[in-house]
Amino acid sequence: MAADTPKTTPKTKKTTSKSTTSKVEDPSTLPVSEDIVVTEEEITEEIIEMPEESSNHTEMKTKQAKKSRNTFQKILLGIIIVVALCLGIAAGVLVFLAYRNVENDHKAEKVDFPDPIYSVLTGEEIDNADLNSKPTFCVQIPNGGDGARPQAGLGQAAVVFEAIAESGITRFAAVFQNPTVSAIGPIRSLRPYYLSWDLPFDCTVVHAGGSKEALSSLAASGQHDLDENLTYMWRENNTTRGWNNLFTSSADLEQYSINSGKQTSQIKSFPRLTTDEATDAASKVHCDTDDTEGDEANCTTELVGKIEIDFGMTAAYNTVYNYDSESNTYYRSYATGENHVTYDCPTGIDEPNTITACGQPVQVAPSVVIAMHVYEQRMADGYHEDITTRGTGDATIFQNGTAIQGSWFKASDREQIIFRDQDGNEIKLTPGQVWIAAVPQYGDVRY
Repeated sequence: MAADTPKTTPKTKKTTSKSTTSKVEDPSTLPVSEDIVVTEEEITEEIIEMPEESSNHTEMKTKQAKKSRNTFQKILLGIIIVVALCLGIAAGVLVFLAYRNVENDHKAEKVDFPDPIYSVLTGEEIDNADLNSKPTFCVQIPNGGDGARPQAGLGQAAVVFEAIAESGITRFAAVFQNPTVSAIGPIRSLRPYYLSWDLPFDCTVVHAGGSKEALSSLAASGQHDLDENLTYMWRENNTTRGWNNLFTSSADLEQYSINSGKQTSQIKSFPRLTTDEATDAASKVHCDTDDTEGDEANCTTELVGKIEIDFGMTAAYNTVYNYDSESNTYYRSYATGENHVTYDCPTGIDEPNTITACGQPVQVAPSVVIAMHVYEQRMADGYHEDITTRGTGDATIFQNGTAIQGSWFKASDREQIIFRDQDGNEIKLTPGQVWIAAVPQYGDVRY
């Protein structure tokens, strides 16, 4: 028998395929490993767990988005705060600069508006301190009913002394400094008591003659003397004035001071209240004796609304003053009912006729009225008056709507009169014109 021929398996030619498809074999022919056993339950469980992993991932992304938004919001808020702080600082700087500018403006205003300057003679505000040393003039002005009225320029006098010249007729010694009128007068003769009142003002005495005693005293005093002089005066040409027709002017008096060398005056004047003090004093007057409906609880000082001064000789020269609270002045009139008026002739008119060229006269209205009780008698000639000007006596000072009982004292001709209240305190006078009436022992003052 022939030997068995070994059975051979035909060789299959190995080929390489470029296809991307994997060869799939029958799973039943694959060898089973005991190490890897995957049950159906595990596959199911794994398939079930896959969606949970996806959910966590989404939640994580949401949280990251929220965190990003929060971070952005915080950054934005920080930017807003920084911008707000910058704006606040800028606003603060602008306010500071504005305040500094306002403060500088105020400082500039203080430089532009210095403290006010007041006249030593009137207590009123003036433009220049140099005006306080300008020359003064004491002018003798008549008050008769024989052509002297209305006077001219009398309203610009700082101080006026009124006393009887003769036969019960009063005359004025009017003190001027820096007048601004084109007519002052009329001008009449001098008496020795007027000179005694003039001297403390260091003035040029302006007059037309005078009593023998007055002219002698004036010469002895060494005071500047402007007696009737048509270089600095003129006579008004009308029949109304009669012999009361001699006038001067602000310009004439200034020219005299230049020509005579008397260009300054050393004034001894009266102490003055400030304007505010006077206003405050006037505001405290609440009681009017004629007002029964007033609030008595607010009364601090009794209002004196009317003053009557009787010189004791000729009724036509007795005077009445009515207080005006609005202007804080006293309107002056005569006991006859005639208002005392004066012309205020404007500058720029050369030697005006006061009756025709100076407009309507205005009523005299001093700020202070003083009734100074004096001893008076006739001089040796039996005609002119002699008044005691040195020593002391009673006085009533009317100002700010009130009456102050007191006294006057004058040590010598060149010393100024001192007015004191009943406690001995020197009285400060309200700013403005002061009118002093020398009331003889036989005269009277009523209010």
